[in-house]
Amino acid sequence: MHNSKTVEIEGIGSVLFEPSRRAKRLNISVRPFRGVRVAVPRSTSFKTAREFVSSKIGWIRKHLKKMKQMESDHQTFSKRASDIDKAETQQRIVQRLHELGKLHGFAHNKVFVRNLKTRWGSCSHKNNISLNMKLIALPEELLDYVILHELVHTRIRNHGKDFWRELDRLVGNARALNLKLKRYDMMLA
Repeated sequence: MHNSKTVEIEGIGSVLFEPSRRAKRLNISVRPFRGVRVAVPRSTSFKTAREFVSSKIGWIRKHLKKMKQMESDHQTFSKRASDIDKAETQQRIVQRLHELGKLHGFAHNKVFVRNLKTRWGSCSHKNNISLNMKLIALPEELLDYVILHELVHTRIRNHGKDFWRELDRLVGNARALNLKLKRYDMMLA
């Protein structure tokens, strides 16, 4: 196969078959807003690639369903994020930071609430905390998780065992919340 082809496959929809010099075997990827893509090694025929996709229809459908949910979450999040009143949002996030800090005995220096493009929050070595304005559009448990994550960094500067143990003590299963938050990472940009 030498040229890219987009083919409609019943039960799946559009599938992009794309030749790849780097692929050593057929590889299917399903991405939100991009759909199904098949990386096809140069030595593999289109017929073989198509048969491979046909044998993986169940797997593809399962992942398309997940991607549709992610797309829906993204649209809901984007709608909520676009309705943000900056002054009110800043006040609410800072207030929640102060509440959680006081409740759990954390001290911090300055607080910045900004429209960050690559992260939900950060804590500097001077204990200045930056939080993403878009946090306000997340479920409340994830807002609290991010705030507590940064507050824990005022005491523990890394993501080692002590950090996760302390965060677990505060939020329950921190790793599960971290995974839940990752579902929203594509909303950052």
